[in-house]
Amino acid sequence: MKLKTQLFTAVIATMLSTSALAHPKLTSSIPADGTTVASPKNIEIHFSEDLLAKFSGAKLTMTEMPGMAMQMNMAVKVSPGSDEKTMLLTPTTPLSAGKYRVDWRAVSSDTHPMTGHFMFEVK
Repeated sequence: MKLKTQLFTAVIATMLSTSALAHPKLTSSIPADGTTVASPKNIEIHFSEDLLAKFSGAKLTMTEMPGMAMQMNMAVKVSPGSDEKTMLLTPTTPLSAGKYRVDWRAVSSDTHPMTGHFMFEVK
């Protein structure tokens, strides 16, 4: 009986430590990385873990417009999406033709920040 209790305790401890080490990873985005789309009303970023919205965020940068390389930060409202694993970016004005980069920072319950980016083009 003692061996079963020890085994059960070890399994539970392993499960808890594994979930505590889970970091949010980008699972998908709309628009998807590398795609060309019409000007989106919203940009959705989906993660593998529930986010702590207070510590998570994103910025949108126009990196190129037709015929000209540039770096111009775009005004966006960042808010929680339809579930706790989603971040929503809403541009304050329609996005014009060009290439864009989304830089994100995601923090989940383990409080370890993860960062990354993806790019898309507006036709």
